[in-house]
Amino acid sequence: LRFNDVTDGRITLCGADIRDMPQKQLRESISYVQQRAWLFSGTVAENLRYGNKNASEEELMHALDIAQAGDFVRALPEGLNSYVAQGGTNFSGGQKQRLSIARAIVKNPQLYIFDDSFSALDFKTDAALRKALIKEKSDKAIVIIAQRVSSIQHADQIIVLNEGKPVGIGKHEELLKTCEVYKEIYHSQTKEADEI
Repeated sequence: LRFNDVTDGRITLCGADIRDMPQKQLRESISYVQQRAWLFSGTVAENLRYGNKNASEEELMHALDIAQAGDFVRALPEGLNSYVAQGGTNFSGGQKQRLSIARAIVKNPQLYIFDDSFSALDFKTDAALRKALIKEKSDKAIVIIAQRVSSIQHADQIIVLNEGKPVGIGKHEELLKTCEVYKEIYHSQTKEADEI
């Protein structure tokens, strides 16, 4: 998003150095979904169209299905035309998160950044969403920032940070063997899941 430029090296998107791209073009190429979902007052459709004002109802429903929100939106009395209160206060945390993710999908950018965006989802919904997203968007770059190992363990590459510094880079199985921090996180989360 270029809030800060790199001080060393470069970042490229589709082969172009992002410092050479107009900021508007760069931002149109990225969908960023924060951990804390935010919805605007209006309808579900209006919220989703913040990503693409020309999206058809079919495209909106397809994005909702990928985000695992299609069923609950179809069950709303007015479906896509159902009212959304400011901040999405009339939806649960998981519903707001899925609507925010669907809005990002409607935009159809080159790069998706999910910043701990799956944290409000249960494990089953998280897994189904990631599977559908990867299947539908295999030609896009997807960055998932997560504290939950299950959200990233199937990633092509995982970067483990400890106090803001990288301490491991690799795939899940590799990191279990080579990165003590990753191994500790994985085992603590696996133990918690076993106790539930």
